[in-house]
Amino acid sequence: MSQPILDGMPRRLYSATPTRLNTWLDCPRRYRFTYLDRPPPPKGPPWAHNTLGAVVHNALAGWWRLPRDARTVHRVGVIVDEYWTAEGFRDAEQADLWRVRARDMVTGYVARLDPDDEPRGVERTAGLIHGGTSLTGRIDRIDQRGDELVVVDYKTGRHVLTTDDARSSLALAVYAAAAARTLRTPCRRVELHHLPSGTVAVWEHDERTLTRHLDRADGIAAECADADAAFKSGDTGDARFPPRPSSLCGWCDFQQHCPEGRASTSTRASWAGLEAS
Repeated sequence: MSQPILDGMPRRLYSATPTRLNTWLDCPRRYRFTYLDRPPPPKGPPWAHNTLGAVVHNALAGWWRLPRDARTVHRVGVIVDEYWTAEGFRDAEQADLWRVRARDMVTGYVARLDPDDEPRGVERTAGLIHGGTSLTGRIDRIDQRGDELVVVDYKTGRHVLTTDDARSSLALAVYAAAAARTLRTPCRRVELHHLPSGTVAVWEHDERTLTRHLDRADGIAAECADADAAFKSGDTGDARFPPRPSSLCGWCDFQQHCPEGRASTSTRASWAGLEAS
């Protein structure tokens, strides 16, 4: 059993990312497989939608890192091709179809950008300490707009995002607070840039809403810290790390190792996260 924290004594600082915290919330068993079991159970095949997302993110980051004169629409399309892989796709034909779609998606997005509008950060790691937790995150892009920063998060999934997605995102709130702390500039606005549709979902935080998210993150981190300590002491069973079957199980890398997850949803093809093609 893990050692309880004595009343009045602060807990040891716990380091976490929003991804780690959300994994715990989604499924404690998947959290154990991902972060605690060493070696972790073998994962299933790579997902095509993850390949698409990684290529798009890498291409946009690479484009911003080019010298100003090289930031052209044509060049970002070339970068997509350079990063492209066929991992997770059904076959070479489907992979090539989505390579072209990725090019169109990225070039259409870049055509609406001002290459002179230099971001404050691209794929920038930022962090802060809140309560007993050291929170860090890697932010797709940080813009400087007037006297404040704006967090920009790229999305390539099928579903168009809404203001509520931006408002409720624990990760975006952590990114905003971390960017403000790291770059010493106010940051309250967060944006989800959905490249397939060309839409932007926006939320403007205030101190109250940011603090509410950070307090929530700190509370989840305390649960993670307790679970980590229990695991180290040998408490590795389902009572501590129960499965949490849901529709997410179909997208879990560890579904093959989880009877409850397999029973909750059918196994999906590795390209199922893409639009019909």
